[in-house]
Amino acid sequence: MTDAAINREPGFGLYVHWPFCRSKCPYCDFNSHVRAAVDHGRWRAALLRELDHYGAATKGRQLTSIFFGGGTPSLMEPETVGAVIERAAALWAFDPNVEITLEANPTSVEADKFAAFRSAGVNRISLGVQSLREADLKFLGRQHNAGEARDAVSLGHRYFDRLSFDLIYARPGQTVEDWRAELREALAMAGDHLSVYQLTIEADTAFASAYRRGDFILPDEDTAAALFETTQEALEQAGLPAYEISNHARPGEASRHNLTYWRYGDYAGVGPGAHGRLTLDGVKYATRQHRAPEAWLAAVEQNGHATRQRDEVAAAARGEEMLMMGLRLAEGVDGSRFEAETGQTLRSALDARRLELLIDSGFVEVDEQGLRATVAGRQRLNTVLAQLLA
Repeated sequence: MTDAAINREPGFGLYVHWPFCRSKCPYCDFNSHVRAAVDHGRWRAALLRELDHYGAATKGRQLTSIFFGGGTPSLMEPETVGAVIERAAALWAFDPNVEITLEANPTSVEADKFAAFRSAGVNRISLGVQSLREADLKFLGRQHNAGEARDAVSLGHRYFDRLSFDLIYARPGQTVEDWRAELREALAMAGDHLSVYQLTIEADTAFASAYRRGDFILPDEDTAAALFETTQEALEQAGLPAYEISNHARPGEASRHNLTYWRYGDYAGVGPGAHGRLTLDGVKYATRQHRAPEAWLAAVEQNGHATRQRDEVAAAARGEEMLMMGLRLAEGVDGSRFEAETGQTLRSALDARRLELLIDSGFVEVDEQGLRATVAGRQRLNTVLAQLLA
């Protein structure tokens, strides 16, 4: 797949949420839950039923990506993954380059499923490695060790043409030298995509409580900035430039599904807590499914879906969402698509004085293609957005 083939079109995606994990990581604020047992047959039937609901609402669309997220989707039975892919193919036409990604944890038990997931139709794997340092894996609450991570990446390359894995930086005590060495190790085993996230303390997580107690200290702002800059430099030199704040890829190897989000395309979300954005009869809707697994399951079995919210997104809100998502991308916000969504040009929608100040400060650029944040602007994106959306 080439960048020309993607051609900046957002595509139409399907997100499938599997909410279960073996344990809850202390930094995680995703909709994930630990359960002693899961009735896989019942869950498979419910996912297919909710899939039918959204398939009926979006007939005639061409699906460009499917993303199995979580939770820990590699805990799904491969039969469930295969059934979802097969049903999706019956409900929508598949793009010739359809991307089907499954998130996986690199424990040996889950890695053994790779062959079955590939046979089920998955063609891209995303591994939650997070660190290659044993002490940091323990700190992050991961269930695998560094050796298992390396083995899972190696096995993933064997079964999947496209592979990515995640790393977390700005960990307690981490220095630029330590991180540069870890990045070298990661690049030696990487494929064509890496996701690299700064550790942040999210509300209502175990880390939030521990951080308030002073159980650990994060790197200061200057060190965090240096770690970010080291990441950009190392991955750029390795041929994996940042196409989004935290995501790096060789040309043509960006996550097609995530580009749908960031380019403000439509996507259907099924499973507990899944979000969606769907344009139906010319109206953009934001959808959200029941968050609690048991509530979602009961609602689907009773009603055929578990949609808790289905709200029209007004033009002004669409503009704000496009800016919040699109400015994460190196390519920025496409001006013609912004106008099509909102009825306004980018310049007319934004405060001219604030925009010029951001341009003069070197944080954003505007041209005939649209609006984009510079590297410096993406490093300070919350501040940039606060100015643009004020």
